[in-house]
Amino acid sequence: MEQRDAIVAVVLRGERLLAIRRGPAVARPGYWQPVSGKVEPDETQEQAVVREVHEEVGLVVVPEAKVWESETDDHRFRLHWWTARADTGEVLPDPGEVAETRWVTPPEFLALDPVFDGDRAFFERILPRL
Repeated sequence: MEQRDAIVAVVLRGERLLAIRRGPAVARPGYWQPVSGKVEPDETQEQAVVREVHEEVGLVVVPEAKVWESETDDHRFRLHWWTARADTGEVLPDPGEVAETRWVTPPEFLALDPVFDGDRAFFERILPRL
């Protein structure tokens, strides 16, 4: 099976980041994670960040930088991790995709349960060096 590209948007506001709990209409509901989604054909990673964040939580973001790459635990997706700013706007979650949202600090993210191992690795090893 060919690996697809997806983005992970670490949405920042001040010293906090947006954590979402996966909703009932997506695979593996209940997991906490940053906003993520597939990169569509003929779409740049930056465009995917803007689109996915707007579709899932209604925020307008400005992509800042690609900061890491990883892959999903089932190896189906190559994840391109981006930081993005959302300094204003109200979070309006898509109820099928997002069950709950929270603005959290990185240590608070690590205390959420359950989270994916790859997300935990990002928050423990990569984000502190940015």
